[in-house]
Amino acid sequence: MITKEKTKTYRKTSITVGLLFIIGTAAGVMGGIIAGPFLDDVGFLTEITENETQIAIGSLLILLMGFSVAMIPVVMFPIFRKYNEALALGSVIFRGALEAVCYMALVISYLLLVTLSQEYVSASAAESSYFQTLGTLLVAAGDGIEQILAIVFCLGALMLYYLFYISRLVPRWLSLWGFIGAILYLAAALISMAGAQHYAVSLDSPIGPLMMPLALQEMVFAIWVIVKGFNAPAIASTG
Repeated sequence: MITKEKTKTYRKTSITVGLLFIIGTAAGVMGGIIAGPFLDDVGFLTEITENETQIAIGSLLILLMGFSVAMIPVVMFPIFRKYNEALALGSVIFRGALEAVCYMALVISYLLLVTLSQEYVSASAAESSYFQTLGTLLVAAGDGIEQILAIVFCLGALMLYYLFYISRLVPRWLSLWGFIGAILYLAAALISMAGAQHYAVSLDSPIGPLMMPLALQEMVFAIWVIVKGFNAPAIASTG
């Protein structure tokens, strides 16, 4: 039986989840656009010094993304635990806590680059190569964190979309799209980590086509749960 209060609660949850998806995606895209380009330049340490404000803003947006997406499994946990408590907890750990930690580690690497770049511009010619080496290592560390982040994200996404699939809170084709998209995204992350080229984990890299299905699905999913909400029969079956 669906009570008015129960319907209202589930409607609030669906809207919250949809908004968290949109906020997280928008913040992540903007953060990458603002902060990312400076890391690809040959003289990136000088570029970072000259654009510290952009790096700081980009870092804050990346943190906003991390905290937004981390809240999605937390918000869904009271519902998902009724279907599979172990997987519901797993989604909180992987798509929530571990993913947020990875985003924080990525931001720390950016902020360390800012500090390093300040030292670099005031260093002597003899010391500059030392700071260049440290900078290169920090950029490489950031790339490694992104690869780990992608794997953690995919494992959490697989749990999340499987729970949506068995709960029928959204149409199964939408959950299945997310599940398959997460498998393809995971393949991209593994290619990035294990492949000889170590492609960047981004949509504009050669492995981008493997990441695109999930990126598109999450926006369709977000709009769906905001506009349509969760399926009434599934809500009624939760007891």
